Amino acid sequence: MIEKLKKAGEVSVPKHIAIIMDGNGRWATKRFLPRFAGHAKGVKSVHRVVEACVNRGVQYLTLFAFSSENWKRPEEEVSLLMQLFRKVLVNEIRKMNENNIRLKVIGDLSRFDKDLQALVELAESQTASNNGLTLTICANYGGRWDMANACRRLMNEGYRPEDITEELLSSRLAMAYAPDPDMLIRTGGEARISNFLLWQAAYSEFYFTETYWPDFDGDALDEAIASFQKRERRFGKTSEQVKAS
Repeated sequence: MIEKLKKAGEVSVPKHIAIIMDGNGRWATKRFLPRFAGHAKGVKSVHRVVEACVNRGVQYLTLFAFSSENWKRPEEEVSLLMQLFRKVLVNEIRKMNENNIRLKVIGDLSRFDKDLQALVELAESQTASNNGLTLTICANYGGRWDMANACRRLMNEGYRPEDITEELLSSRLAMAYAPDPDMLIRTGGEARISNFLLWQAAYSEFYFTETYWPDFDGDALDEAIASFQKRERRFGKTSEQVKAS
């Protein structure tokens, strides 16, 4: 399957894949389990998809783990999610180094407890020199927050309104270190992007699947990539211009 993907047409494997990991709670409810069981199971899907991306040559993988709107969820669920985030950070640093994976965490981290902020800083620093897959976790992240924060940064740096260009604003966004996503995947059957990478996803190819995140694996990723490879990415040009370039 990997060879078929890499050789399909003239379109390569996406350089940057972003995923909205949706459906954990519904996966658990269908099995008469507490919602948190779905989140715990979803971590295993993260492992599978990270491994699949490494094997397929994807350079950037960005996962929407916790949105700025998720604080509205039941307090117990939010608390358990924070505990799960801590556990993952503690347990995965060694594995990421073994697999040459660089970790980045973006979002408004100021709302997290100090110990969690420290864990994020430690995980990022200990994987900073890795040059394989860049894995970005979006936590307490929202696309609107990202753009507003970029504007605040430019104002604090003294830029005048007439100085601000798209390129300048883009350079102050939380993911300025990465190219825009080639493909944005959402699992769980919903067909919206829910305030995720609003600026960066302007020209992303969207892929929506009914599969709940805990069931998403390498084969499901291959299906998404195969769909991506069938699409013509014109970026405002005509088909004839794309073919001629």
